[in-house]
Amino acid sequence: MNILSPSILAADFCRLGEQIKEVEAGGADHLHFDVMDGLFVPSISFGMPVLSSIRRNTELFLDVHLMIEKPERYIEEFARCGADLINFHIESTEDVEGTIQKIRNLGKKVGITVKPATPAEAVEPYLDLVDMILVMTVEPGFGGQKLLPHCLEKVSAIRKMADVRRCSLDIEVDGGIDRDNILHAIQAGANVIVAGSAVFRGNVSDNVKALLERMREKTVCS
Repeated sequence: MNILSPSILAADFCRLGEQIKEVEAGGADHLHFDVMDGLFVPSISFGMPVLSSIRRNTELFLDVHLMIEKPERYIEEFARCGADLINFHIESTEDVEGTIQKIRNLGKKVGITVKPATPAEAVEPYLDLVDMILVMTVEPGFGGQKLLPHCLEKVSAIRKMADVRRCSLDIEVDGGIDRDNILHAIQAGANVIVAGSAVFRGNVSDNVKALLERMREKTVCS
């Protein structure tokens, strides 16, 4: 099943609650929550208090993407604050498998993430252990970047590895996704699409509806 996960990193925080309702009205059932610490990536975003506030006001599936050093330090807190899935970068910890198990033990779904320069083979040891693999299609840390096309080749490689292993997992892409390239990501093998500016720039509900409609198309128009 193809899933749209709007990223609130691009939202207007003066109207965040209102815009989340607009995401719901447009038909999305996931929300992407980017956590940045200023160390693993150069930017700083938001953390547990914002997540708790969102959790109290929506039933959307909360996909929490940790772009932080040593994410294992904060797994319990993000789980307690309402994350449904906790996704961390394999480049950010020396204990990938232990961090996966820590999330699993808290009853949450587990995702691992790779930067553009990290090869597809890096995730192969963990394919049977996670629910999702997130392939960054821009350098993590800033919104509004353009998609790096070569990253979609990595999506295809990971999907092939998962198929060979008969692993039922989601592959998510994040960065530079819009109406023009969203089908390229799906055809590469992604089924969870993160979109920020493409959702929150303009009419949120209409943008969500348009992206979902585009995702239902079968072929990329030339």
